[in-house]
Amino acid sequence: LTIVTLCPSDHDDRVGGQKVRNRKGRGPFRAPMYSDQGQRGGGGPGPRARFDDEDGDVVPYGKKYDKDWLITALQNICSMPFTPVHVSDRCLGVTVLMNPCPPPSFLQSELKPADLEHLKQCMAKRFDGSQQALDLNNIRIDPDLVSQNIDVTLNRKNSMRAVIKIIEENIPELVCLNLSNNKLFRLDDLSELVNKVPNLKTLNLSHNELKTERELDRIKGLKLVELWLERNPLCDYFKDQASYISEVRERFPRLLKLDGQDLPPPIVFDVEVTPDALPPCKPSYFCSEEIKTPIVGFLQQYYSVYDSGDRQPLLDAYHDGATFSLSMPFTMQNPSRYPLASYSLNYLNTFVLSATRFRLLKHTRLNVVAFLSELPKTQHDTASLIVDVNTFTNTLLSFTVTGVFKEVEGKSRDSVRAFCRVFVTVPAGGTSLCIVNDELFVRNATTEEIRRAFVAPAPTPSSSPVPTLSAPQQEMLSAFSLKSGMNLEWSQKCLQDNEWDFNRAAQVFTDLKVNNSLYYSVNETVNIPRFKSPSW
Repeated sequence: LTIVTLCPSDHDDRVGGQKVRNRKGRGPFRAPMYSDQGQRGGGGPGPRARFDDEDGDVVPYGKKYDKDWLITALQNICSMPFTPVHVSDRCLGVTVLMNPCPPPSFLQSELKPADLEHLKQCMAKRFDGSQQALDLNNIRIDPDLVSQNIDVTLNRKNSMRAVIKIIEENIPELVCLNLSNNKLFRLDDLSELVNKVPNLKTLNLSHNELKTERELDRIKGLKLVELWLERNPLCDYFKDQASYISEVRERFPRLLKLDGQDLPPPIVFDVEVTPDALPPCKPSYFCSEEIKTPIVGFLQQYYSVYDSGDRQPLLDAYHDGATFSLSMPFTMQNPSRYPLASYSLNYLNTFVLSATRFRLLKHTRLNVVAFLSELPKTQHDTASLIVDVNTFTNTLLSFTVTGVFKEVEGKSRDSVRAFCRVFVTVPAGGTSLCIVNDELFVRNATTEEIRRAFVAPAPTPSSSPVPTLSAPQQEMLSAFSLKSGMNLEWSQKCLQDNEWDFNRAAQVFTDLKVNNSLYYSVNETVNIPRFKSPSW
């Protein structure tokens, strides 16, 4: 039997100078790693590196060659014909085992059916049903197997596969598995446990020959809570216990015990069980019904004025020292071609914020409203509004409003925009609110937002068109609109809320106007529910 080591590129392949110590193979195989044939003064190129040695030798840089081509080349230059029976690249080099005789017994095909039956009976004796635990410690010297001349060595592929198959077919609910003292030096074949034994929680790999923690990557899919690795070479490579625990727990985050020692409780996110569907999304969040009513009323009144032709009445909504800021996505393209050009052009106080946004600041309510009046005329989709209360105290109320609107005039007519607006308000008497800070962010709406925009009927008085009114109602509506100064839509709403009683509607309107308040009501079919209290 001959062993030929094909060195990787970082191996010492010097052909002259210092002589390198000999190394011997694993187990019963013994062969020098470097030739001692007195030919170190020179060396042939490629794989023709002193291979005529009867016991085998080193092929410098052998690992960089194609394996099939290299084996063919070795067969052509070797004085004695050989047939490769096993190739492994698990060590520093690629070890090729060659023998003109039949392959060794451990490389034969799968275990025979009779041997598998004996192995199954042996494993049954080692299984504890009450604990769902299987003890395969040092199974290769089990008397039941040795007496039948059955070789079960778990560091060989055929043996490990046979054991895993028996586990899968007979005890797939296995919880504990002991594989200690089995000379395991790799865990490739053990990776099948991840899918075939999903309930495995305890695994004992102590007293084996695992040399690196990277072998654990093969089985890191196991949800282990207890693991034994002591008396493996890998345990000696860590500078301290903390590093050892950290590396192991990186592969098994749920681990509670390592080598018999309790570990601190893990910090994990348990996502094993996921619901079939996410809970339904709530459109808005209000701390309580107590503040929901004034917020909804405030927004209805604010945006009805904002979307009208005249925004000057918004002066009553802002504090004398109010501050307003406008932000939008920043672009380096020609401003005249910028989709949000109507918001970014002709404002001399524009500056770049963190090189990503335009930001416009206005102070005092006069400047704020004057600035708002310069912005493009809009129509907000009130059905798209989502309100989230951020802060609520006795002296402060802050809430965020998101939604979409479209411009109704100019070059960008009917262009749909998305916005996010944060209002910081203070009480202004009763249920009235006064804005002290207003932050508006505007961007282009996404395709999905455009598709969904203005689909639901807007919760405005226009949802009850004037043509459906009777002749007397239309006459009353025209008279009320002329007397109150309101447009036909809100005049109709006021009359409807007062059951078409002209005098009562006029009295309510007068009282609210004197108190600097207005009165609105919303249709229940939209996102914002019905309310009946003034907002300012």
